[in-house]
Amino acid sequence: MPYPPPSRIPSGPRRRSLLASAAGAALLVGCSDGAGSGDAGPSAAERARARAARDSRELLERYDAVLAAHPGLAERLRPLRARVAAHAAAFEDGTTPTPAPTRSSAAPAPVPAAEKDALAGLAAAERALADRRAEELLEVPGEPARLLASVAAAGAAHAYLLTEGTR
Repeated sequence: MPYPPPSRIPSGPRRRSLLASAAGAALLVGCSDGAGSGDAGPSAAERARARAARDSRELLERYDAVLAAHPGLAERLRPLRARVAAHAAAFEDGTTPTPAPTRSSAAPAPVPAAEKDALAGLAAAERALADRRAEELLEVPGEPARLLASVAAAGAAHAYLLTEGTR
């Protein structure tokens, strides 16, 4: 005895039509991603990596300036500085170095005389950079976005560690 037909025919799209639509959308996105880009210049991901590497190097210089002005903070800052150096190296890995903007003629930001103020300045720099990197995530695809997100999270953690230790 055959089973009776379902009493209600489901409304809406069938599984096959959904799969076909998704496959078609994926093909369109895949085809349009690099179409017409040619060798016009670096991609958005390459530009973002170069900018992130430059920003990490500038932050590293700021750590060095604080360490030079306040040697008593060395034990506290060296682990954070080492991570910032690792971030810069990660962004530079596999990319061609880009020259820094002509900002090098400007003097670096002065280091406050008080250790607490120097730490607050580093925390603010870490927080601002983490926020900027989090905003850039929307413009960068795949692996560079993952790296930016990871480093932005680390920067936010650095800012927290720099501010909470002074309380």
